[in-house]
Amino acid sequence: MTQANIDPYLVQFALDDKENPKNWSRARRWYLTGLSGFLTLDVSFASSAPAGIATQLRTSFKLSEMVTAMTISVFIVGYCVGPLFWGPLSEQYGRRPIFLVTVPVYACFQVGCALSKNAASLIVFRFLSGIFAAAVLTNSGALTSDIWDAKTRGKALAMFNLASFVGPTLAPLVGGYVELKMPWAWLFWILTISAVVCSLLTYLTLPETYAPIILLHKAKHLRYKTGDHRYYSPLELIQKQKLHERLAVTLTRPFKIFICEPMLVVLTIYMSFIYGCMYLLYEAYPVVFTEGYHFQPESLGLTYIPLLGGNVLGVMVYLLIFNPQYEAAIDKHKIGLLPPEIRLDPAIFGAPLFAITFFWFGWTSYPSISYWAPIMSGVLTGLSACWIFLAAFNYIIDVYLFAAASALAANTVVRSIAGAVFPLFAAKMYTALGPRWASTVLGCFSCIMIPIPFVLKRYGPALRAKSRFAPGPI
Repeated sequence: MTQANIDPYLVQFALDDKENPKNWSRARRWYLTGLSGFLTLDVSFASSAPAGIATQLRTSFKLSEMVTAMTISVFIVGYCVGPLFWGPLSEQYGRRPIFLVTVPVYACFQVGCALSKNAASLIVFRFLSGIFAAAVLTNSGALTSDIWDAKTRGKALAMFNLASFVGPTLAPLVGGYVELKMPWAWLFWILTISAVVCSLLTYLTLPETYAPIILLHKAKHLRYKTGDHRYYSPLELIQKQKLHERLAVTLTRPFKIFICEPMLVVLTIYMSFIYGCMYLLYEAYPVVFTEGYHFQPESLGLTYIPLLGGNVLGVMVYLLIFNPQYEAAIDKHKIGLLPPEIRLDPAIFGAPLFAITFFWFGWTSYPSISYWAPIMSGVLTGLSACWIFLAAFNYIIDVYLFAAASALAANTVVRSIAGAVFPLFAAKMYTALGPRWASTVLGCFSCIMIPIPFVLKRYGPALRAKSRFAPGPI
């Protein structure tokens, strides 16, 4: 489009516009990245928190193993509902309003969990907590894409990804300490305090980061300042539709993207399996280490530390090796011509490693073998899962750009179903089949999925060329 054909009343960012989030100071953007990581750490910590107080919950409410596992699963079921609203709504009304509504409500439901007098009320409040916590998981990744260009986005998403893994891994360790020293409700009071802190930080320091909403505010300001009502933003063309029509488009967008995008379907299935396996371990570890190695409940949380170490190591290797390779590729290509498939390199290495971890974990879990052998498999599990998720998140955002929140919403819904279901059958599976064969089954499924990143790297450009939602190379 030539300069003469540009509508002078269409409000857009100038090249060096300070209102453009991508032009904000690096210090400000890194703070917002850290804030989104802290919010993600908080809600992901809450997801697996009951694993550490499972013994007290079973005793206090006389629960079966299945119902105890539901206190974890039902929170993740909330992830299946929340993203259907929060992702698309953030693309209509902005990131900040969604955070300002959902984080304080999430904090209130933590109070409900702490005050629960029976299992039914605890499960209901956990489910409601998960619905509102899902806004953080869905929109933190989108916020990162709002403020960073493709070259730096990988580093920023590494922080978000690390937080999403560290939270669930750290929770059983903290929960085990709570179970040993104080009543189970204190775990939810701790979550309440951290959620209130998150709410205050969000209210005081989180600006709007979604460019179309900022342009909308800019257009309103120009109309007020000049008195000329011909100024308009691109988003206002959409908002001229009737409310029910907009809501219909907004709330169905994640489904449309998911159904129409083979890339997103395949990648989501793979991420769902990995996500489910990570939550499965919170039920499988007690079978292996409590029943097999006779660990006490307060010591069980320590077995998750290698998983945490693997996550940290995975991010470090990503930042030292994979991300510099991506930055070098950007420098070699013309701007706008770098294919997103280069983002898949960490997954190509991580996929076979993730499969290996289950054979390692399963076939070294004999009581006659030192418990250090199965415990240390967690390092490789955390590292490989981290690489796969970093590759997948970056790829989805690079491919779908302004529709990233809806694409991530669809992805979050589906993998949350796996995260909710896997813990429900984990304990019975590891008890019935034994740790060796149960882990072998999971390892075989992991092997079947190893080709996925290879196939996407090979055929991704052809699939993107046919996509209705992918704008092409970044």
